[in-house]
Amino acid sequence: MRRLQRFYELLDRPLRMWTRPLLALLVVPLVVSFAFPLWRISLEAPQYPQGLYMDIYAYKLDGGNGGQHIKEINTLNHYIGMHKIDRGELNDLDWMPFALGLLAILGLRCAAVGNVRSLVDLVVITGYVSAFGMGRFVYKLYTYGHNLDPTAPITVAPFTPAILGTKQIANFTTHSFPAAGTVLVGAFATGIAAVMVYHLVAGVRRSAATAPAPIRGSRRARWSRRTRSSPPTRRSGRRAGRRRAARSTTGW
Repeated sequence: MRRLQRFYELLDRPLRMWTRPLLALLVVPLVVSFAFPLWRISLEAPQYPQGLYMDIYAYKLDGGNGGQHIKEINTLNHYIGMHKIDRGELNDLDWMPFALGLLAILGLRCAAVGNVRSLVDLVVITGYVSAFGMGRFVYKLYTYGHNLDPTAPITVAPFTPAILGTKQIANFTTHSFPAAGTVLVGAFATGIAAVMVYHLVAGVRRSAATAPAPIRGSRRARWSRRTRSSPPTRRSGRRAGRRRAARSTTGW
């Protein structure tokens, strides 16, 4: 119970002063991530030796050659019955900018007036938004490859497009990798997690150093040890001598 109370006291401690400007600087890559794509999906085929690609930003979908690559990809997907890829289909991009903006505001608030508890909350919310966004991305790819039109000119078995890495589908080679925007968001998430771990470890060590030493053993056991370890007094020695003399006189 005392350990839990000390942990709650640790959460209410203010942040170290040198970590506050560091947290404010970590918000910069998070804001800059809006200018870079979060993910890139590219495709190679014999008829497209230069390849096609599309970039997924936090708020839009963009393709190579002024968006022409997305049209070409949709044309190829039409032959196997896949849904058209456009901004309207990727409705998760509607809430992504607000989520990243909220993380930036919480990061600045934590840097200005936050304590350890608010820093832990920031790390947890960042982890949730990242995991939820990645999960929705995987789900979208899964539905694209499994909800195929049965009347398509070319019939293929349901599949899941490449999520991370390279995958061969018929005579097409697809690549799916995170882009610069994801790296910037990851820098923010890694940085605040490192600052949180530092405060928790430093706080636990400080609590252990200032905690009172535990008292071992019961009162009776401590009294017994003190009695055995204390030297005999002069009065107890005389009493012991009288008892030995009485035994020798009476024969007992």
